[in-house]
Amino acid sequence: MTGSRVVALGHYQPERVLTNAELATMVETSDEWIQSRVGIRERRIAAPDEQVDEMAWRAAEKAVANAGQDKAEIDLVVVATCTAIDRSPNIAARVAARLGLGNPAALDVNTACSGFSHAMATADHAIRAGAATKALVIGVEKLTDFADWTDRTTCVLVGDGAGAAVVVASEEPEIGPVTWGSVPEMSDAVRIEGREGKFAQEGQSVFRWTTTQLPKIALQICEKSGVTPEELGGVVLHQANLRIIEPLAKRLGAVNAVIARDVIESGNTSAASIPIALSKLVERREIPAGAHVLLFGFGGGLSYAGQIIRCP
Repeated sequence: MTGSRVVALGHYQPERVLTNAELATMVETSDEWIQSRVGIRERRIAAPDEQVDEMAWRAAEKAVANAGQDKAEIDLVVVATCTAIDRSPNIAARVAARLGLGNPAALDVNTACSGFSHAMATADHAIRAGAATKALVIGVEKLTDFADWTDRTTCVLVGDGAGAAVVVASEEPEIGPVTWGSVPEMSDAVRIEGREGKFAQEGQSVFRWTTTQLPKIALQICEKSGVTPEELGGVVLHQANLRIIEPLAKRLGAVNAVIARDVIESGNTSAASIPIALSKLVERREIPAGAHVLLFGFGGGLSYAGQIIRCP
């Protein structure tokens, strides 16, 4: 085998919906203020006893079922998250135990909002190197555990959930080469610091960086894969802010692509945002099977990662 491909996806979101109107009773804000600045109408909130590994397991179970694969053959689990409470065991090991897998390699990746694309690249590289044949790649977050509900600039953003993909070895590569990197001098621009840390960010500096630098990086991702923006059937960016997503897709020139806008109903779910949004688009059959889809995550760290895959 010379590459890998995504064969199925799955996602999970908690039942509890927190609307902008309800948020306006908790902090000084309004539906108009939130939608005009970030485009979010509502978000999903996990129950107090609903933990990160449980949400990851539910999304993974759905992806495995959709793939029709023998879960006993899964030999790698990679979980992207920045909201795991425990240092050990990691979330990947807990998911493997919940699923009843055999003896997979199990590792977590913490690059916050770009985590899923980092995890996807890690699985692709392992399969290409012959170190794995079937992998589970999961993005999961419970950001509300770290929300400062007195800060109207950040608490209106966060949501919880998980998304997962089953990745298998393939004779023809259907996951393109990753473009990844970081901006060390801005590493604390998005952060959760300390034992009792809360999610905080330098909103204006991050917004300026994303609007000026991301279009260039997105073009690099396309060039590496030999795919023009016009050939893209889907664009799934980290669901951070509609004012970032829509201008970036327009500047990229992805005129024929379906643009994921799941941020409207899910908020910012960090590492979970890309797989949740992609899973929904595939479930609704909004992107044709085999179409080129750009995945591009960016945020905490300040790190970024992206690749083009074929839609399962």
